Amino acid sequence: MAVSEEESSSSSSAGSSKSRSYASRGASYLAKTVLRGSVVLQVVYGRIRSPTSYDVVFGKETSIELVIIDEDGVVQSICEQPVFGIIKDIAVLPWNEKFRVGSPQLLGRDLLVVISDSGKLSVLRFCNEMHRFFAVTHVQLSSPGNPTDQIGRMLAVDSNGCFIAASAYEDSLALFSRSASAGSDIFDKRIFCPTDKQGKIETANGFTSICGTIWSMCFIAKDVQPNKDYNPILAILLNRRRSYRSEIMLIEWNTKEHSLYVVYQYSELGPLAHHIVDIPHSYGLVLVLRAGDAIVMDFKVPHSPCFVYRISLNFTPPSVEEQNFVRETIRIPDIIDEEGMYSVAASALLELSDLNKNDPMNIDDDSNVKPGSNFVCSWSWNPGNENSPRMIFCADSGELFLIEFLFDSDGLKVSLSDCLYKTLPAKALLWVRGGFLAVIVEMGDGMVLKVEDGRLVYRSPIQNIAPILDMSVVDYHDEKHDQMFACCGMAPEGSLRVIRSGISVEKLLKTSPIYQGITGTWTVKMKLVDSYHSFLVLSFVEETRVLSVGVSFSDVTDFMGFQPDVCTLACGLVGDGLLVQIHQTAVRLCVPIAAAHPDGIDSASPTFTSWSPDNMTISLGAVGPNLIVVATSSPCYLFILGIRTISAHHYEIYQMQHVKLQDELSCISIPQRRLEQTSFISRTCNTNGVPLDSLPVGLDISNIFVIGTHKPSVEVLSFTSDKGLSVLAVGSITLTNTLGTTVSGCIPQDVRLVLVDRLYVLSGLRNGMLLRFEWPSISAISSLVSPGLQTFDNSWMVNCTSSSIFASQNFRTQPTQVTSLLDKTKDFPVYLQLVAVRRIGITPVFLIPLNDSLDTDVIALSDRPWLLQTARHSLSYTSISFPPSTHVTPVCSTECPKGIIFVAENSLHLVEMVPSKRLNVQKFHFGGTPRKVLYHSDSRLLLVLRTDLSDDLCSSDVCCIDPLSGSVLSSFKFEPGEIGKCMDLVKAGNEQVLVVGTGLSSGPAIMPSGEAESTKGRLIVLCLEQMQNSDSGSIAFSSRAGSSSQRTSPFREIGGYAAEQLSSSSLCSSPDDNSCDGIKLEESEAWHLRLGYSTTWPGMVLAVCPYLDRFFLASAANCFYVCGFPNDNAQRVRRLAVGRTRFMIMTLTAHFTRIAVGDCRDGILFYSYQEDARKLDQVYCDPVQRLVSDCTLMDGDTAAVSDRKGSLAILSCLNHLEDNFNSPERNLALTCSFYMGEIAIRIRKGSFSYKLPADDALRGCQVASNVGDISQNSIMASTLLGSIIIFIPLTREEYDLLEAVQARLVIHPLTAPILGNDHTEYRCRGSTARAPKALDGDMLAQFLELTSMQQEAVLALPLCAQNTIMFNSKQSPDPITVNQVVRLLERIHYALN
Repeated sequence: MAVSEEESSSSSSAGSSKSRSYASRGASYLAKTVLRGSVVLQVVYGRIRSPTSYDVVFGKETSIELVIIDEDGVVQSICEQPVFGIIKDIAVLPWNEKFRVGSPQLLGRDLLVVISDSGKLSVLRFCNEMHRFFAVTHVQLSSPGNPTDQIGRMLAVDSNGCFIAASAYEDSLALFSRSASAGSDIFDKRIFCPTDKQGKIETANGFTSICGTIWSMCFIAKDVQPNKDYNPILAILLNRRRSYRSEIMLIEWNTKEHSLYVVYQYSELGPLAHHIVDIPHSYGLVLVLRAGDAIVMDFKVPHSPCFVYRISLNFTPPSVEEQNFVRETIRIPDIIDEEGMYSVAASALLELSDLNKNDPMNIDDDSNVKPGSNFVCSWSWNPGNENSPRMIFCADSGELFLIEFLFDSDGLKVSLSDCLYKTLPAKALLWVRGGFLAVIVEMGDGMVLKVEDGRLVYRSPIQNIAPILDMSVVDYHDEKHDQMFACCGMAPEGSLRVIRSGISVEKLLKTSPIYQGITGTWTVKMKLVDSYHSFLVLSFVEETRVLSVGVSFSDVTDFMGFQPDVCTLACGLVGDGLLVQIHQTAVRLCVPIAAAHPDGIDSASPTFTSWSPDNMTISLGAVGPNLIVVATSSPCYLFILGIRTISAHHYEIYQMQHVKLQDELSCISIPQRRLEQTSFISRTCNTNGVPLDSLPVGLDISNIFVIGTHKPSVEVLSFTSDKGLSVLAVGSITLTNTLGTTVSGCIPQDVRLVLVDRLYVLSGLRNGMLLRFEWPSISAISSLVSPGLQTFDNSWMVNCTSSSIFASQNFRTQPTQVTSLLDKTKDFPVYLQLVAVRRIGITPVFLIPLNDSLDTDVIALSDRPWLLQTARHSLSYTSISFPPSTHVTPVCSTECPKGIIFVAENSLHLVEMVPSKRLNVQKFHFGGTPRKVLYHSDSRLLLVLRTDLSDDLCSSDVCCIDPLSGSVLSSFKFEPGEIGKCMDLVKAGNEQVLVVGTGLSSGPAIMPSGEAESTKGRLIVLCLEQMQNSDSGSIAFSSRAGSSSQRTSPFREIGGYAAEQLSSSSLCSSPDDNSCDGIKLEESEAWHLRLGYSTTWPGMVLAVCPYLDRFFLASAANCFYVCGFPNDNAQRVRRLAVGRTRFMIMTLTAHFTRIAVGDCRDGILFYSYQEDARKLDQVYCDPVQRLVSDCTLMDGDTAAVSDRKGSLAILSCLNHLEDNFNSPERNLALTCSFYMGEIAIRIRKGSFSYKLPADDALRGCQVASNVGDISQNSIMASTLLGSIIIFIPLTREEYDLLEAVQARLVIHPLTAPILGNDHTEYRCRGSTARAPKALDGDMLAQFLELTSMQQEAVLALPLCAQNTIMFNSKQSPDPITVNQVVRLLERIHYALN
């Protein structure tokens, strides 16, 4: 459940004392990112996962994401991992067969080159087994943090993958040569420029330097033989200090003599140049992008280059240049810098002009060709087009154009298209195979476009919720899962987003709650080769119903042949048109008729036949292609059944083998599509371009199935017609807790065979645990001794002879004991290795694959649903944003190809997991920039403060938003030129009013010194009132009534809702839907905002907040006031007291009587208010100067504050008494700090997480006993990059345990920061080294992604001197066990993920 700051401030004193106890223990916190930033700063393309896969990599400043763009143009995330640093630039190092690689995994695959704030050049590879990036090598270039004169800003890679260049912001760069040998060092040569201390580089006429800003660089491509060495030439675009000229410099690296030589320099006064780009496959041609034009230059002869063509970028009416090869189409203002502000210096910085009329580089001497007014802000080349390179570019006007370079006998021809698409100016473009174009937009959603017939067509969005300017967390309508309303983006792409935890699902349909007592759900196809399901089978305690899958889910039970008055244990398709129903007394083979399905038999009634065990009750069953497996209990037998034809549409179930079991079975699973999977898992085939490892020796996937036993164990069995039943592999389940006692309830509830890169077995247990078993290595198998195996063989199958039915045409009779049966198998069964154990709940875990493929992801259903990513190493799972459910089954139809049916609260819910939703976010788009959002509980409406509106009469307002549809119901518009700055809900007697602060002056509110400018603002009090029976204000969404009965069609058609019950839990959650049909608001009254009070103050009103339930605080300039409503009259406001600071006040927050003021330079100041004397006294002060971004009070003594440098700190006054200090200077203590690498614009007390169930097993862990209180004591931060980070309080014991684990993780090769950052240095930035640090939850979360053996290796890792952990106790600490760490991290993961 979400707990907001408002709720926390009104909690009881008991809750306050509990919070105080956390702070008194030292404010130990763990920082965990629950939503990673969505800002994409770099985008590259290459063969990252395999030689045949084409992958896209997003650089997101603090994380790196690997995605693919599928055939529908949808961006699907493969993996995303934090880098524990700040990415500066990313480039792809292409594979070249000239280079030998030390590892076969790198053969034919591209590498990533990253430059970051670590001061290192990092080369990364993607590991399919671990499903993440790892560092191949690091090269130290500069000190951490990248000063402007040290290398660490920009990368350039040679098109052949032989050379890399890295530059600083100014004055220096470095070049690297890739090694052709298979050694450990990927670079064999490197050189820094300048090479001497004087900063000089040799030229033909003497010496020169590169003193100035390096704006762009690229290698000049050469047409060389693959195995021939050559000297690279780097072209750089340079602006020297105090110069208005731009300079092109060509630097040649003589790799044999290890020297640099400037082969050409050119500068002139002309239009602004900002990028130099190599034209692919042209060998020597480059494109220089300037303000108003783009010029093509020929550098084939580096010592004497020449100007070739000029393309004007002035998109006024089309004009044709003299050469008749260009059509123009753009318009552009002046260059804007990264701040979006016009800069005269930047505009004059990069220019080219003509100094010699006879110079072949003469560019601007033709007075007939004038530069345009536009410039190129992003571009991308067509992949793989060698004959005629094509480039799509985006102008600063947001228009997209195509340039094509044609080579023929007459030379180069260049053509420029008309505008192909209009959007916002794109920060980056990426043209990928399949004709898709990824468009990355700042502060708004990007998109995927498709090149079709010479035009660009929209395909799907690339969601970007950054920046998050404000947030409000609520448990809306008691949906049992949390959602956050966030103000995201900037005008014109500002929007309100509804962010939900877990994986997004789109809720399509919901039935009325009439499905009590469901015991099982299955979806079944009509034929083995069908792509879509045909039937939905629902099993009840004493009934079975079958529904047809389609637009209308109609009841076809009477046409199927299923026995309707029994509880079905299992069902499935055994052959084309042949369905099997298994219940307690029989196995029933059914042939549906045409009334149930078009491919059914033409008959008045279905045909069926049955098989029953003699005087035994069936307890379990499973159905697969041409195979039926059932088990009985008391006595315990396992039966293998087959199907044979008697006549047309008449079949017989016959018994092929049966064995007696010593241990009862708990579950059975038969892989579907077994025959097709034989080719699928061959040693040479691929899955999504990723090579598969070979299967275990002697294992044929087409004849195996998996069982779980009460022993307990999981076992892989094989059945063939010649050898019968044999045991291939066994995984014994014996789990112990931290006390060494055996964990109870470890009986398998469900098992599944998975094949992704390797074959492994998943098992869900009845106690809520999830296990992963893998086949051991060949060396481990050979070490097993046969006596132990023989003992196990006798334990599960006892003496049993085959029945006479074995004498069938498909099976040779083998009346023998099981032991001899196993002795005749070629190999003994192997012991499976238990590689990972996780607890995901307390109820039995069911495993439901999303489709029939062995590599599909799996829904793990326990207390709530989780999505298990089968391709991930170990066990990786994420919660699904859906309430707790009892059953789930996938359903695939033409109308809903990726549907899932959940059974929850006695209703059937049809949902869809949409792959385009990389974020579980719903978007409500409206004009302007949303600055502040509040939830008004009485009206159940959102109050949003907007600025930058396009309205001529009003640029800012406060509006009421319907949280269901995002519709603006009413608004209060400010005066022309007035801009809203802040707002909050305040009590005035028994009602809530909205207090708003505005600015009436244009220009900045703060001087560069931090003092307040001379401005004016307004304090406004708005009352929320209902308008009874107002036609203009009431909003109603109609619901179409259904015509068919519930039994005939429990679901409505796709997109509608069942008429029986319409609730908020059946709302659409599409990220692009702005409304949801089929919903009617409960109240017909509309709410509107009425002006109650207004007054002008000296200074912009930047902060307001409630105080003591009867006052409120408001700040203007460097003053803040305690205000009240006389006689609880909202139409009057009285200032009761005033406090002053030295600099501009940015934030105000209060907790009971404590007031915290955020000063823009002096940091956080604590005040107390004496109500009798109406006086404010400063009692505590921040120990350091701090540029405050936001602040919240955890209790009366502790404040959490974020700054504009990317850090969050916890300040406390617990160790001081107010009476003991005559001066409040620097007496707040820093109890905890954490460098996030992102600026947190808003922080709140509370948690964005699920409620935890009453889990005795989880709570029983000593170190995890207090994590359940996170919702009351956590801190939630939202950042400019779109991240959401939660700080979780820990006890001292928990902190010490995880600190020891973190110290090992940061140095272990599998989990260390991939960019080479010193983790301690990175997280300590902005604070002193001795200040207590919050633990890094992202680093600790990697522990759960490791196998058990890898976890043991991490904990056994000895720590070096700088990572030695200090404990309070003089005695050596107890050894840390994997179980201790996993249990604690599981609980945190369970609560937050």
